[in-house]
Amino acid sequence: MTHAARISSPEASPRQSLSEPTLTQMSAAGLRAFFNIARDWDLSADEQIVLLGKPGRSTFFKWRATPETARLSHDTLERLSLLLGIYKALQILLPQPSAADTWVKRPNSAPPFGGKRALDRMLAGNISDLVAVRQYLDAMRGGWA
Repeated sequence: MTHAARISSPEASPRQSLSEPTLTQMSAAGLRAFFNIARDWDLSADEQIVLLGKPGRSTFFKWRATPETARLSHDTLERLSLLLGIYKALQILLPQPSAADTWVKRPNSAPPFGGKRALDRMLAGNISDLVAVRQYLDAMRGGWA
């Protein structure tokens, strides 16, 4: 195989080592984690769709049924990363699972929420809203703000 053939081959990208997860592997792992979080937070399908960036309903249900076949966009992967960070921060701040899992649905008077639920902020649909919740929780646990 020539050098040019190796470089152009999708399996041999110079930016990806053999041990680096593929997009499909990252997508599947992120979706599996997300659907577990959605279960813990008792989110409706419509709420999940908004948090994932509003994929089509058929796409969403395909992802839920067979996450191992998904190849998510950068936008959706970023959303998943933020949601996983929010979930983890809540587990650290509120070690009792029921308290951590219900926090997103309780009204909150902190400035980013204005008396509404953190979930309401996250359901505004913009990545910046997920970032705001993540930054708030990171600041509460003494991380970056």
